[in-house]
Parts: sequence; structure tokens; C-alpha cells
Amino acid sequence: MRKKSLLKTLFYSLILFSILECTSKEKEHIELWDASLISDIDLPYKNINEIDLNEIPFDNLSDYGFFQGLIRNLDPVEGVLLYEPASSLFTDYAFKSRFIWLPKGNSITIQNDVEGTFDFPDNTILIKNFYYPVDFSQPEGIRRILETRLLVKQRGTWEAYPYIWKDDQSDAQYKVAGAEIKVHWKDYNGDQVMINYLVPNKNQCKSCHNIHEQLVPIGVKAKYLNHTIVHKEESENQLLKWAISGKLSNYSKEKRYPSMVNYQDTSQPLELRARAYLDINCAHCHRAEAPGSTSGLFLTYEEMDPMKLGILKTPVAAGFGAGSFKFDIVPGKSDQSILTYRMGTNLVGAAMPELGRVSVHQEGLELIKKWIDEM
Repeated sequence: MRKKSLLKTLFYSLILFSILECTSKEKEHIELWDASLISDIDLPYKNINEIDLNEIPFDNLSDYGFFQGLIRNLDPVEGVLLYEPASSLFTDYAFKSRFIWLPKGNSITIQNDVEGTFDFPDNTILIKNFYYPVDFSQPEGIRRILETRLLVKQRGTWEAYPYIWKDDQSDAQYKVAGAEIKVHWKDYNGDQVMINYLVPNKNQCKSCHNIHEQLVPIGVKAKYLNHTIVHKEESENQLLKWAISGKLSNYSKEKRYPSMVNYQDTSQPLELRARAYLDINCAHCHRAEAPGSTSGLFLTYEEMDPMKLGILKTPVAAGFGAGSFKFDIVPGKSDQSILTYRMGTNLVGAAMPELGRVSVHQEGLELIKKWIDEM
């Protein structure tokens, strides 16, 4: 009798497991975003030059008046400038578009340092949009915008404001707490990919945007923007374009400004590509002025000291994050280097960067491995 009872219990348990599994799969299917949700709601027009900046942050992204027409098209109004860094931070393969707005009559100045950092006037707003095309082979096709991050400078201090887009793409709402969003796309190989995309909360923004314990921008420096971009059939150096438009006050054609290569440009030397990758993905923390300074590992594009770059350098306090390895970089042996180990794992406490990704950037990892192997 006991044997029959056990078999009966096992039988019903298997049935219950199957039902729960099917229910879970059905629920997962329902949660997937559908492009048919996209709405063509035309929101009321807002004049960005007439908004009360003292009321920031607004409840909705549309309240700022950055974009004209359907907001999901991200078509900037006059005075909102597109910008593109030479190399882009990896964020789980998300595509990005970036804009900057300055109040009328104001301009940026370039500082005289190795990176060409900018001094921004009060009420400058940096706008960064994160989105995924449904099909990566058709980047101009249907896309889903997940979040827009604003950095706003007021009274000499920067503040971060995260906005999360509605499923119908009609607007984005201010969310202090961030979010976890299930997102899926078809990659360049035609394979379906799905991840739980993490939108950082307001306080987490300072984890990366941190210099001398002050929240600051990352990707708007001369070294990132001193290159030519194509926008609306116009091809021009970004710094020159800003100068012509009156947004950059002390630009000189005779002066040589710092610049950095695009790490995806295979025509560039391998070392410069690898250093550019480490700079944009790691050096916002791994520099003397930032939280990663205690590691002694400095990964800016300009760093020349082999030890500070991690070559045969033992970690200061990596703990189990170092795995079984002894040195940050072992020349000729990427498979024995802590740097590539931490780039290639998703293990909490070991994965680097600590924020901004839930997946491994395979192409970036291969680039750094090749660089180390050819040392």
C-alpha cells in the first residue's frame, strides 16, 4: 500500500509540475513585448526654451520638449544637438542615441587637460536613450526604447534622472527606483536573444559617474568627440560643429585636441583599440580620481605605466573576484589574466563592470584577449 501511495504521489506531482511549467511558459510568452503595442499618440507641444527649469525633474520625458513629432522617433528640436563618442560603453548590446541641450546664450569651454574635459554652464542637459531594434540586421526598423537617462547641471551640481518608457512607446516616466525589463531581439546571426535588462536607480548612477565623490558626465570630453560624424547627410567634426553653432566657445582650428579611436575600427592598431575599449568601459572607475583608485589599476587611454595598466600587477583587494589567477594581465596569456576573467564572468562580486550589464560582451572580451595574447 505504501508503494502504491508513493507512486500515486509521484504521479500527481509530475502532473502538477507539468502544469506549473506550462503555466510559467505561457506567462513568459505573455510578458514578451509586442511591437503592435506601439501607439501613435501625438503629445501636446512643449517649447524647451520656455520650460521652468526649477521644476526639474518633470514627471514625463515629453514635458521637457526635447523632441518634435512622435516622441518615440527621437527627432530633436532646434538647439538639441546629437553627439556620438568615438567608442561606446557596452550595455547588454543596447543601441544608444545621445543629445545635449544648452540654454540660449550659453556655451561650453574645453579645459586644458589630457582628456579635454568640458566645463558646462548651469542648466545643461545631457540626454541618453537606450533602445533595441527588433531585428539587429535592420537597425532603422522597428525598435523598442527602454530608458532615457538625463544628467542635469543646476547650481554647479549634476543630478541624474532616469526615465522608463511605456510599452506603447508614447512617452517615458520618471522612475527613481529603476526597473528590470524583459527584452528580446533577433541578433545579427538571426538568433533570438532575451535578457532581463536592468535600469539603474537614481542613486546607482553615481557609482560610475563619480570623480572626487561628485557626480559628473562620462562620455562628453574632447577625446571622445574629436572625430567626424554623419548626421542628416552632413559630415563634420563634432567639436567644429559645436563651435560653428556657438555651443563651444574656445575652440581653435590651430590647436590639436586629444582624440581616441573607435575600438570597433579594425583598421586601427590593436593596442589603441584595446586601450579605447578599456577606457570607455572601465576607466570611469579605474582612475586616480574615482572609486576604483584603491585597486591601483588605472585604465585610461592616456595611462603609460605598465604596472598601473595591470601588467604583471597583483590585485590589491579583489578577493574571490580574482578567481585562481595572480596577475591582472599576464603578457601573452589572456587565459591566465584576472582582467579577462572578470570581463568574461557574470558571477556577482567578480563580474566587471559591476553595473550596466547582465551579459558578457563577447566581442569586447575577444579584443582584450587578442591584445594580451599578442603582448
